[in-house]
Amino acid sequence: MKKTTQIAFVFVVVLMLVSCKNTKQKIQEHVTTYNTSSSINGPNITSTSAKAFLKDNKIEIRIETNLEETDENKLAYSKSFPDLLKGMIENNQISKELIDEDVKFDVYLLAYNNSIIAKQLIGKEELVTFTGSAVKKVAAKL
Repeated sequence: MKKTTQIAFVFVVVLMLVSCKNTKQKIQEHVTTYNTSSSINGPNITSTSAKAFLKDNKIEIRIETNLEETDENKLAYSKSFPDLLKGMIENNQISKELIDEDVKFDVYLLAYNNSIIAKQLIGKEELVTFTGSAVKKVAAKL
């Protein structure tokens, strides 16, 4: 019985260690998941990709379009871009959990020639703007 308890205890400890990921691992996992499964549907959107900047605790998301870089497009998409970002937050394409761990998301909407039509950096403060509430921290009780 004592041996079984020890084995179970070791198994639980190993399981806990394996399941605990640091922020850098979570960033890499999020980027991999985003690049393999994310799609953003919308008029003129041709592709999207994410890139991790582990040293800066940042994820860059590029949304490529077939649009030209014109003042009209910049004005139109500067107004609709926040709605796109809000949808990405709701779909966890921009992770609230990572933002809570001080990761920033740098999101770009690009014209067909890779010039910037709209951009937004999303951190804790900006998340409040898009969701209407701050990220809540959960403290473990010991």
